[in-house]
Amino acid sequence: MHLDVQDLRNFYYRSTLGRAAQAAIRARLLQMWPDAAGQTVVGFGFAAPLLRPYLADARRVMAMMPGPQGVMQWPAGMPNVSVLCEEVSWPIETGRVDRLVMLHGLETSERPSDLLEEAWRALGPGGRAIFIVPNRAGFWARSDKTPFGYGRPYTLTQLENQLRLHQFTIEQHTAALYRLPSSRRFWLKSGALLEKMGRRLPAVLAGGVILVEVSKQTHQQKGLMTRVKRSNPIRVLEGLSNPVAEPA
Repeated sequence: MHLDVQDLRNFYYRSTLGRAAQAAIRARLLQMWPDAAGQTVVGFGFAAPLLRPYLADARRVMAMMPGPQGVMQWPAGMPNVSVLCEEVSWPIETGRVDRLVMLHGLETSERPSDLLEEAWRALGPGGRAIFIVPNRAGFWARSDKTPFGYGRPYTLTQLENQLRLHQFTIEQHTAALYRLPSSRRFWLKSGALLEKMGRRLPAVLAGGVILVEVSKQTHQQKGLMTRVKRSNPIRVLEGLSNPVAEPA
């Protein structure tokens, strides 16, 4: 079940907790991908809040939002690059994406396997993707006051195994949102310190979300190639009109 785009926008852009969550996740993303100069960067789900740093240097940036969620114009004050699309049929040619960010896409999808297949199709050879999902062991997945409390949370092992099943190569993983999902003033003020301290902990312990970076590796077939000549089915009927003598 996808969340409504209005609820997502209100959380990330109009609430103090949402803006803090946006900053924490984006900081981790930028550590993994400092820049994307000259590349095609695509977000799916509600990844728009994370893509703004790439608008200046990327060759192209697109924020795709699934139909059940709805779409909003983005970025504000600039030409729109957001697109409403089918969840498992993206308006992108095969192999055109260099970098893909998925936020609030996989855990809320009713067809996660088909969605991963579509992500694989859209990525070019050597392309990279970062999947961001709620951490089953974290506090954020246990609270329905934020978007991370909806859908299916994952453990790190569950997510990586599912990505491997769809031919992705795991590159690295990390976590974010070590602060508590609370709007109380004390926790908001101590959030930055908790994020800094949390980076020293294993990702599976306390992070509210897991970030897994994968790549699409394609390998050419090696060895001798033998072409098998298929028999012509028409030959079966030749004897009816043009009998062939059998050897004695």
